[in-house]
Parts: sequence; structure tokens; C-alpha cells
Amino acid sequence: MPLGGRPLVAYALDAFRSCPTVKEIVLVVAAEDVERARRELLHADDERSERVVTGGADRQASVAAALAEVSPAVELIAVHDGARPFVSQELISRCFEAAAARGAAVAAVPATDTVKDVGPEGVVVETLDRSRLWFVQTPQVFRRRLLLNAYESAAEAGVKATDDASLVERLGHEVVVVAGEPDNIKVTWPSDVRRSEQMLEDKRQGGPVSSARAGIGYDAHRFAEDRPLVLAGVRVREDRGLLGHSDADVVCHAICDALLGALGAGDIGEHFPDTDPAYAGVSSLSLLARVGQVMREAGWEIENIDSVVIAQEPRLAPHLVDMRSAVAGALEADPARVSIKGKTTEGMGFTGRREGIASHAIALLRPRELASE
Repeated sequence: MPLGGRPLVAYALDAFRSCPTVKEIVLVVAAEDVERARRELLHADDERSERVVTGGADRQASVAAALAEVSPAVELIAVHDGARPFVSQELISRCFEAAAARGAAVAAVPATDTVKDVGPEGVVVETLDRSRLWFVQTPQVFRRRLLLNAYESAAEAGVKATDDASLVERLGHEVVVVAGEPDNIKVTWPSDVRRSEQMLEDKRQGGPVSSARAGIGYDAHRFAEDRPLVLAGVRVREDRGLLGHSDADVVCHAICDALLGALGAGDIGEHFPDTDPAYAGVSSLSLLARVGQVMREAGWEIENIDSVVIAQEPRLAPHLVDMRSAVAGALEADPARVSIKGKTTEGMGFTGRREGIASHAIALLRPRELASE
């Protein structure tokens, strides 16, 4: 896919070319892309050789095809996902240094979310100790003979793995972790594409990725009889709620849109369309939790959220503390960073006429590495 007018993989290639120790680059692509890759992507010179090979049916087969093309004189081999365009020269060098010393090294970042082992029926088996869990990135760097042995052993045993380190671990060899980078994202989902475009634009303007992101959100629903009124995940009353495909929680909807806006990831209708029966009557607090997951996976944390609920009735003051707590819980945020206020319009407009309720929200995000300091 294109990013800033260039193939996505071109940015990773540039990063490896910036490392003086890299003497060979083998680019693995689909069969139909081989000639185009040779024509548009190779920059071989006297100091470094570059070539393109045809990939296999899966990741492991593709890496095996590339390994067959590596010169015997090469001592260290780095494997990198072409879908990670923002790997830095510094991270590449640190991985090479660690592998030179220990034989095998992988870039990774520590888990900050709670991780659960879930069985086939969707039931939690256990909650894992996240202090020992890391999200693995690439590059992964190995001594040449070690990596070749790992692939040969896996082929003989018919073993498949999702990364190269797993095959090396299978031989009983230790793999050392090198601190990865939040910007070293793997472009997988549409939201990753949008984030990558923004990151590229920020870099082109000569500065780092913005240290903060702000978004605004708004939602409104009319009243309906015989429905509970749910605001910010709290049941305010059991009758005369709001009409909507989900539970019509205008506060959660506005906050979802504010967060998605800050991420440049569309709006709530794009992620949870009201034409999808899966969201009929669903708790909007669960939708908010899913947006929070998108936010964390994109590398951001909540700085603060400010929301105002505009309603002539009912009186919201007794529920505001519970509302803040519910929203903060869904987003795994500090309740002190969540503000929810209730306002009337003194009888003006549709809220003043008691026809419905509206909500506005503003969200400010900060990079997760700043949030953890």
C-alpha cells in the first residue's frame, strides 16, 4: 500500500540502509510484485547488495526463502516486518549489538494492559502477570547459523511459528529483549494507516510526533418511553430513556467520538454502525472500552476528558461521581482525569423542551511512553 506517495516498505528499507553495518538486504514480496519491487525499490551500490525474492505461502516460508539468498559470509541476520515503516536506525543498531553479544535479540515493549488467557468458549482461564509480558516487534536479529538451524529444525518437525524468535527459543537458546519504540507500529488496521499518515506528515514538518492529541465529540438523542435512561454507563432511571440502536448513552457516544477524533480514526458510526444487529441494545460503556483499546494499541493514553451533559431533566448531580467512575473504569483511566458536568438550557431548545438530551466532550491524549514516566 502507498504511504506518502511511496510503497509502505520503502521507509523500512531506508532505515536499514542508514545502518553502516548492513551489507545485504533481501526484500521478500509476492510473486506478482517481484519485477515492480526490483524496478522501484532496489538501491544497490558498491557498499551494499540488495535483491528481491519471491515469498512463500506464509511468513515462515517467506523468511526461509530469504535466508536461502543470504551470503555465507554474513554473521548476523535481522528479520523485519515490511509493515513497520517507522523503525529507527537506533533501534536497528541496538538489536544488532545485542545479538552480536548474546546470539539472539528481539525488539519489544512491555505490556501495559491486563492480559487474560481466554478459553475456546470465551471464558477467562486466568489473568496473566503482565509484569513479565512484552509485546514483540521487529527487527529480530540472530547469528546466522543459529537462525538457519532453527529453520531447519522447524521444517523437519513440521513446526509453524508466528515469529523467528519462537523457532530459536525452541532450540533452547536464550533470546534477549531490546527495548522497542512506540512509533514502531505494525500497519494492520485502517486506523493504523491513518495514524501512519499523520506520523509521516509530522516528520516531514521537521518535528517529532505531536506530544498531544485533542478531539471533540457530540451526540444527542430524543426521549422514548419504556426504555431505561443510561448516561455514562449509569442507569439514571428505568423509564423514559433515550431512543437509539444501542442503549443511546449520549455521554459515552460523545466521548467515543472525541477519542476517535483525537486518534484520527473516524467516528463511532464507522466503528459501530447502527445497521449492525450486533450493536442492538448494546451497552455503550462496552463500546467506550473498545475505543479505549484502540487508543492504547495506537500508543496513546488519556491526559484528560471533559464532558458536559445538557438536559433539562432529570437532575444529574447525584449521579455524576458514579458516571465519572464508570467512564474511567471502561477506559482504564484515573477518575481524576475524567470530568462530567450537567447543565440545563433554562428551557431553551430541544433539551429545554424536554425532548431529548445532548452531550459534548473533549479528549486530550498523550503518548503512552510519556504517560508511563
